[in-house]
Amino acid sequence: MLVIADDKIPFLKNVLEPFADIEYLPAKKITPERVKDADALLIRTRTKCDQNLLEGSKVKFIGTATIGFDHIDTQYCQANGITWTNAPGCNAASVNQYVASALATISRRKKFELKNRVLGIVGVGNVGRKILRTAELFNMRVYLNDPPRVRSEGLCGFVSLDSILRECDIITFHVPLNYEGIDKTFHLVDEKFLARVNQGTIIINTSRGEVADTPALKYAVKSHKIDGLVLDVWEHEPAIDRELLSLADIGTPHIAGYSADGKAKGTAMVVSALSRFFGLGIDNWEPEDIPLPEITEITIDCKHMDVEQVLCEAILATYKVDQDDHRLRASTDTFEKQRGDYPIRREFHAYTVRLINEHSDIKRMLMKMGFKVNT
Repeated sequence: MLVIADDKIPFLKNVLEPFADIEYLPAKKITPERVKDADALLIRTRTKCDQNLLEGSKVKFIGTATIGFDHIDTQYCQANGITWTNAPGCNAASVNQYVASALATISRRKKFELKNRVLGIVGVGNVGRKILRTAELFNMRVYLNDPPRVRSEGLCGFVSLDSILRECDIITFHVPLNYEGIDKTFHLVDEKFLARVNQGTIIINTSRGEVADTPALKYAVKSHKIDGLVLDVWEHEPAIDRELLSLADIGTPHIAGYSADGKAKGTAMVVSALSRFFGLGIDNWEPEDIPLPEITEITIDCKHMDVEQVLCEAILATYKVDQDDHRLRASTDTFEKQRGDYPIRREFHAYTVRLINEHSDIKRMLMKMGFKVNT
């Protein structure tokens, strides 16, 4: 059989070659002409799988190595006998690391403590749950909003969007992109939404660019309605709004979920799904030898630091989000290249923290965050 794969899916080379002919292509070259004889597609978010791409093809299976699947026309696939799968939760820890780094960076720049700040999490799936646990380690107060979960589980533990707007200092979005329906998220953050947030609110969006209306965001920053803006996703990527980038405190090229660990999990999930569909016998395949960062041990002297300062120090030792911000500002035209050539980033579990003059519950807190700890 023939499998066409996005050439930027990591750890995939030589995995499927014993079972199929594999053609690796850049996303922009995955065209109707190239896929017409393919039995399966392995893709990322840049390949729109709809009637224009798939009509008249032999494709029976599509796997996207990403959490999001709004680039797949699921109704068309269902109507035409095409099985599709995504990789839910594969990069949840990576996005959590990104948001934690952003919170640590913003709080240091603006000179405030995260403790007792009120965080609103809109969308409490795999990513939102991890951010909830991280926020609790910082002793933040957390409000959760997730209408689909409320309908299936009841209201316990969740609040309305009105409560998020009324109570929260920081709001972070982890929702799928839905253009219509009861759970519509397209332009959820619009002029009306931003008019109702508390003065000085900080907005973080790592979900989809279209969740927020660009002109409304720009106006909210210029009018000082919001006091902080962290954007990893943009409308019309990769042709991002440069003025919006200039107004953001942190702007990055859609890489929140781009840890090496998250990429490896995403690839493993779609390979396993492909194997099950075609009976290849590699249902439990996982990448080996995920590259390590140059330094895997972090030493922190806790003598003159409180728990929050130690947590921030450890987080930023694994990932400094402002480095990705600097790269994007220096070269917005290379948005896609920065994604394709993204440097190795490992999640918290790849690091050991060595504590000097440990006190309080610092060791326990670090371990709950995912670090290994020596004292």
